[in-house]
Amino acid sequence: MTRRRFYAPPRAFTNGFDSVELASEEARHLRDVLRLKTGDEVYVFDGTGKEFRCHIEESRRDAARLKIINEVEPARRESPLLLTLAVALLKGEKFDLVVQKATELGAARIVPVVTTHADIRLRDESDAAKRVARWQRIAIEAAKQSGRAAVPQVDSPVSFESLLEPAPAGKAPVRLMFSERDGQSLSDVRKKLPTEVQWLTALTGSEGGWTDEEIADALDAGWIIVTLGGRILRAETAAITVAALLQHLCGDLT
Repeated sequence: MTRRRFYAPPRAFTNGFDSVELASEEARHLRDVLRLKTGDEVYVFDGTGKEFRCHIEESRRDAARLKIINEVEPARRESPLLLTLAVALLKGEKFDLVVQKATELGAARIVPVVTTHADIRLRDESDAAKRVARWQRIAIEAAKQSGRAAVPQVDSPVSFESLLEPAPAGKAPVRLMFSERDGQSLSDVRKKLPTEVQWLTALTGSEGGWTDEEIADALDAGWIIVTLGGRILRAETAAITVAALLQHLCGDLT
């Protein structure tokens, strides 16, 4: 039987993992959409990879309290590839789509990037925070739909220059920048990588692509420039395609 799954952050669980409380949006879905009642069985995941079988103890319009029966294996396993997908800022629903599909495809982290030809410009920190909150909600819903118990982290937008900075010691990923020009084929690049790749960062651009300076700076910082063939893809198509190809080559998409 299909699991009826809900999301609750780690702070919603009691210290002894005896019970968990669903917030208003999840509680309304449980009560008003699925019409579940006291005693019904549901599953709750915490976004960090843990999932629990629960029974409904109390259901109100603005909250629901669930009794935890036991921890279970998530509905779907996580990919062995820890993929960070960095994407130039795209307009409205285009970035929403990338977040949704990247989550379904197993990305571990999503980083919006401010580039020279980015499709939008953020007004201020408040504007950025509102967008990130929206993208994080989309990631939660996509994780729920796809059976993931881990929700990818959606970062606050970063500058292109800061993204190029070296990774922390011990977490040095393979770093690939996808471009419509000046790159190697993905198949050639894969032959040069270790058989098992655990950490990988992939960067895709905006509709306007990359400037010559951005490509040169990425090369100087040790990034590998990759092209996807003869056709020019829309920015959102490229980001989703890159996530799928890398999960196929280095992850669990077979």
